Amino acid sequence: MATDLAGKRVELLREAVPGFQRLAVLANANSPLSVLETSEIERAVKKVGISSIRLGIRRAQDIAPAFEGIRGPADALYVVADPLTNTNRAQIHTLATSAKVPAIYNAREHVAAGGLMAYGPNFAELYRRAASFVDRILRGAKPGDIPVEQPTKFDLVINLTTAKALGLTIPPSVLARADEVIE
Repeated sequence: MATDLAGKRVELLREAVPGFQRLAVLANANSPLSVLETSEIERAVKKVGISSIRLGIRRAQDIAPAFEGIRGPADALYVVADPLTNTNRAQIHTLATSAKVPAIYNAREHVAAGGLMAYGPNFAELYRRAASFVDRILRGAKPGDIPVEQPTKFDLVINLTTAKALGLTIPPSVLARADEVIE
């Protein structure tokens, strides 16, 4: 599902940051899922005429040097979700804000920690759905007989404090669609 959301995140970032032409993509180069999502991002930006820069990281020590490649050439940042980027989200937010680069993430937690915006599945809803699966299994259902479900509820979260620090005014049309606005 993460790869399916790449185009939507690029679209939301374009609406929130009018006129940006170059997107930096920060991703764990060791993760096959991150590599797959990065390819989807590149397809999405080509459709809308934006160029992209890959910032492949393999460990936490690679994050700060990767940001040296962002200054100047990138107008926005897409952070691909992965245990490496999730664990180091505070450092990523700090570096993105100091580089004055607006960024989009996959989960609310990134925005609560200082990121600009996130769009992704509502994890609380996913956990509730998981509990219903456990209940069905405990009542005798065979796990193989339970259909796989995709998330149905997605959240857009925006941090206006971070927007202000970046000198960015989020358009009212984007704010109106937000499920949560952090001030």
